[in-house]
Amino acid sequence: MRSDEGDFRAMERAAQLAADYRREVATAPRNPTAGYAEIHARFDGPVPEQGSDGLALIEELARGARDGLRPIVSPRFYGWVNGHSHLAGVAADWLTSAWGQNCAGIPMTPAGAAVEAVAARWLLELLHLPAESSVGLVSGATIANFVGLAAARGELLRRQGWNVEDDGLYGAPPLPVLIGADAHNTVFSGLRYLGLGEKRVTSVATDAEGRMLPAALEAALKAAGAPAIVIGQAGQINTGVSDPFSVIAPMIHAHGGWLHVDGAFGLWARASERHRHLLDGIEQADSMATDGHKWLQTPYDCGFAICRHEAAHRRAMEMQASYLTRDDPSFRHPGNYVPELSRRSRGFAAWAMMRRLGREGVARMVDEDVAVAQYMAQGMAAIPGVAVLNQPELNQFMVRFGEDRGAEAGDALTRATVEQIQRDAVAYMGTALWRGRLVMRVSVCSIATTMADADLTVAAVRDAWDTVRGANV
Repeated sequence: MRSDEGDFRAMERAAQLAADYRREVATAPRNPTAGYAEIHARFDGPVPEQGSDGLALIEELARGARDGLRPIVSPRFYGWVNGHSHLAGVAADWLTSAWGQNCAGIPMTPAGAAVEAVAARWLLELLHLPAESSVGLVSGATIANFVGLAAARGELLRRQGWNVEDDGLYGAPPLPVLIGADAHNTVFSGLRYLGLGEKRVTSVATDAEGRMLPAALEAALKAAGAPAIVIGQAGQINTGVSDPFSVIAPMIHAHGGWLHVDGAFGLWARASERHRHLLDGIEQADSMATDGHKWLQTPYDCGFAICRHEAAHRRAMEMQASYLTRDDPSFRHPGNYVPELSRRSRGFAAWAMMRRLGREGVARMVDEDVAVAQYMAQGMAAIPGVAVLNQPELNQFMVRFGEDRGAEAGDALTRATVEQIQRDAVAYMGTALWRGRLVMRVSVCSIATTMADADLTVAAVRDAWDTVRGANV
């Protein structure tokens, strides 16, 4: 069935519904008001025998899904490290979908390839990273970590005379992997995908907030027996701290190793003159991963794999086929730096958000989010019976309730208070485990969050804790 006038009306109606949702989301309920089973029942049924009118199906989709949506883009969502999906980026993403450009190469979409090349260069300049670095635009930090680790695997084995891209891992020399004890699970996924094993790693001790200890890393490098892949992080997911890159990067390179950094959100601190020092030395890393849909505020499906060794990056990712023609080799071919062949033109939304915010706007957003996080942490710490476990240097902090009643009681009271906060629906926060204790984790990563939201959030935490404490006297 070809598109008809009803399908064009469907596009226009979808835009109107989307705009209405975003106008209302700041005051929308913090939680879905319909659950999985109810939503599933609305959409379930036999495969339709006949097609539907485009406008009718958009109305059906919006009506059926609306009350099952969590307002992640609202200004008081702190459950995960999510950006705001800024409207400018969303609008660019709509055009990307409408244009339907496969960004595998220049002949397929000169516009998609060219805009992606500009976005990649702007990213390096914005984050003060080496200009010779290559950048692949991927779906998110999980795949960006995979890409960086693939380049690391290939390059370190190549230096030992082994071509892993051609010959695989059977019979390959040993390739040690060293990783901080508080690393995020996405890097373990990348190791698993690459055949390096998520459990065949050496864990390196960290300090009280999750920073890798240089002395422990030095000992692990000496014991490794071969040049190692070392995985650091910029922005620990619970505390927001970063590894001491200016110390560990030269150490790793002196042992012939490769430093990969998971910087899903923390790497954006490089855009801020006020907070850039927290990541001193990260420019020496061999590869890095970060998300656009966090502190750049793009819609989802936007991540960046950054590699200081362009040839290693290309060897790990480049695909060849007779129909994949290449234009001028001096141009950047987007398909050389990512694992997907068929993919959307992610550069449009990335370019749009850097163009919308500019260098000054990105820096101001980071600074303001950090200030809000620090303000909220101080406000919550002033509530009797509430313990803030770390004063945030970036945008992440952890909270415990009833800590003075012992570890087991603290776990139970923390869980109960977070559940009460979610029921009250003024703000949304979730739980995590930190060093064996249950904590409430607070992530401030939205350009929409203000100090007024911070005051409302602290008051909501105080009210929820009062309710729980009153029930557990």
